[in-house]
Amino acid sequence: MKEMILPHGTVKLPAFFPDATRGVVRTVDSTDLENCGVQGLVMNTYHLMTKPGPATIKNLGGLHSFSSWNKPIITDSGGFQVFSLLRENASLGEIRTKEIIFKRDGKKTILSPEKCIQSQLSYGSDVLMALDYCTHPDDPYETQVKAVDTTIRWGKQCMDTFSQAKNKGSAQLFGIIQGGNDKALRKECAQALIQQGYTGFGFGGWPLTEDGCLAEEILAYTAELIPNHMVKYAMGVGKPENIVACVKMGYNLFDCVIPTREARHNRLYVFKEEIDLNRDFYQYIYPLDDDYRRDPRPISDKCDCHACANYSRAYIRHLLSIGDGLGSRLATIHNLRFFTMLMEMLA
Repeated sequence: MKEMILPHGTVKLPAFFPDATRGVVRTVDSTDLENCGVQGLVMNTYHLMTKPGPATIKNLGGLHSFSSWNKPIITDSGGFQVFSLLRENASLGEIRTKEIIFKRDGKKTILSPEKCIQSQLSYGSDVLMALDYCTHPDDPYETQVKAVDTTIRWGKQCMDTFSQAKNKGSAQLFGIIQGGNDKALRKECAQALIQQGYTGFGFGGWPLTEDGCLAEEILAYTAELIPNHMVKYAMGVGKPENIVACVKMGYNLFDCVIPTREARHNRLYVFKEEIDLNRDFYQYIYPLDDDYRRDPRPISDKCDCHACANYSRAYIRHLLSIGDGLGSRLATIHNLRFFTMLMEMLA
């Protein structure tokens, strides 16, 4: 599959969508993103339900108008928050048969399959994600079975709600395949969801092993379960070498906080002199190192981003050392351009 045709534009695949969880990619604006070659963003249904709320977003013309981003937007369902929030602190809510209950800051948020889709439709999303039950690979078999059963049941409810909606236009709905590291459960989940009529699928669950390595075997197996004419979305995969590995498996869509978060923590990605994507092809630069105090060079002479075209390592180091926001903005711009250049190389 070479491209994804969506209401707000055609996305060339493979593509990397930065995470704009709460409706913003921190430290940069829509013009910066476009100049970096970013084709689309991922925002989060649950977080946007809490602030500013679906009604506010709808009244302001939807997410594209609200955020001044006129290219595609994927809205994640909120299912991962089951994993990240409730797993760490059960007092923050519970998973019920028909819905997920979140409790934060004295407020209760109910996320059902129907409400999940209705909220995403009100946002005007280009790609909606079905509500799923996310698990950790090390969760017991009984938990994985429950997650698959729930994901299939909720998936049907999500598709029914989406199919019956009058305001969906040409938006698309993707399913999420769960099952942990159990191939039989992954197959059961994939086969059931494919019959429900989705146009793309995400790999559900944590994509890394316990020691932080890519869970290659189950990722590759899950990719094989998805028909090749559909989008194969490696959700949360963001290390450059892991993206390269997943493209070889057949995945063609990625998102992660890595480039933007690491930019804010003063770690920049730079291609090596000889770029061979089958070997170590990049390195890190830590711009606050004393080595760069008087360094007149750009972050990378292989990069055409705004930061590299206009500013020296010495100046960016100065900005970061005094805590000026421009330093974080330039670092974020550079890392995002590194990732979009990587996707161009993989096309």
